Amino acid sequence: MKANKKIIVIGSGFAGLSAAGLLAKSGHDVTILEKNDQPGGRARIWEKDGFVFDMGPSWYWMPEVFENYYNLFGKRTADFYELKRLDPGYRIYYKNNEKIDVPASLEELIKLFEAREPGSGDKLRSFMADAQYKYKTAMDEYVHRISDSVTEYFDLKLIIKSFQLQIFQSLRSEVRKKFKNPELVSLLEFPVLFLGSTPGKTPAMYSMMNYADLVLGTWYPMGGMNQIVKAMHAIAIENGVKVFLNQEVTKIEIGNKKAKRVYTADKVYEADVIVAGSDYNHTEQFLLNEEYRTYDSTYWDKRTLSPSSLLFYIGVNKKLPELLHHNLFFDADFELHADEIYNHPKWPTEPLFYACVTSKTDPTAAPEGMENLFLLMPVAPGIEDTEEMRNKYFNLFIERIEKRIGMRFKENIVVNRSYCVKDFEKDYHSFKGNAYGLANTLMQTAILKPKMISPKVKNLFYTGQLTVPGPGVPPAIISGQIVAKEINRQIEKHLI
Repeated sequence: MKANKKIIVIGSGFAGLSAAGLLAKSGHDVTILEKNDQPGGRARIWEKDGFVFDMGPSWYWMPEVFENYYNLFGKRTADFYELKRLDPGYRIYYKNNEKIDVPASLEELIKLFEAREPGSGDKLRSFMADAQYKYKTAMDEYVHRISDSVTEYFDLKLIIKSFQLQIFQSLRSEVRKKFKNPELVSLLEFPVLFLGSTPGKTPAMYSMMNYADLVLGTWYPMGGMNQIVKAMHAIAIENGVKVFLNQEVTKIEIGNKKAKRVYTADKVYEADVIVAGSDYNHTEQFLLNEEYRTYDSTYWDKRTLSPSSLLFYIGVNKKLPELLHHNLFFDADFELHADEIYNHPKWPTEPLFYACVTSKTDPTAAPEGMENLFLLMPVAPGIEDTEEMRNKYFNLFIERIEKRIGMRFKENIVVNRSYCVKDFEKDYHSFKGNAYGLANTLMQTAILKPKMISPKVKNLFYTGQLTVPGPGVPPAIISGQIVAKEINRQIEKHLI
């Protein structure tokens, strides 16, 4: 392989950092250009008055993906941060003052299911065995494919496995043919909120997320999710990657169907290869001339996007003993909220939302005796984002939490920052302000996702949540690994 190609990576999210570290390890001259003032993309942090907030991802699932990435560099997770398994993993609040604490032990979870729906314990064991098969098959056979051509899947064994994975059935049908209790059903369907679709439109293969959630467990990196960014950034620097912050890319110059230069407001960077870890839509529609775009605006408008989010970063100057680290407020109509995201986009009538209190696990997240409270409500991408609506839902969230935990704390809020559609667009050039990427529907899976390899620009590649394998922190890390492997393959074969 000819080494020392000049490679520019646009964006320092998980996919960008992942690709950059591996490409530098292969001997290339790698530079990351980051728009914002710290690396990490959506996994940045915000600090105020002793409170430390992870601005984006807050769930640590699939720990082996992180471990495997670190292992590629002779490192271990423990070299960077302490990982704690949460038990209970999370709490779900339902209507009629019902709640479920989800135990870390599968055997305890089976007992919980059996107590609420006699006969469901054995069904859960069977369901999880199927989910484990899907998870391991997907991780071994599917997730690490670049999905550039349907011919990658022309293998009889793989085709048979595709049917075994239930790609053509919905998650909803699989869950509801086994379980009837509405609380148990919602527990199994909730992970699709992070996949950006409804259970009825998400392929049943994604029950593998139940295995990731309920068997592999919910974890927390002490110091916060940004510790992953710090670890991957440290690996990149150690391998020679140059990271420049506050360098927003404004143009990609193409010559003879090859990307030649990247422009920021005050600098020009030469490139042999460009990896766009930036928003795919923004890269194509705003950084490239029309003739070099793979997809036009009509294509993007027809994509089913994951939700955006209304977020609040709240500091409370007293303890909230009734909340756990992760709390899901499902004391509202799931179907109605989903309909108001995907089918009839509007601000939700009676929303579901999520509350994270990292100070329950991590004393560095808030001053002593206080709590770090992070609230998230999924909303339709592209929805009109106003201060009036933000304030309306802030008051609604606080009132519902106070009612459920039997404690007033609104007057104890000393830090409060909101973040929504306009902020996602401004900070990340996120298409329609989406928070997670493309929804994992059947028609947006594998080869039906936007391609990693530009067919119009010889040395331009894409990585991240709008391409394969999809949304989420582990998939983003894997996405960077896939694109780095493909670039090295093409360099070795003198294709670029």
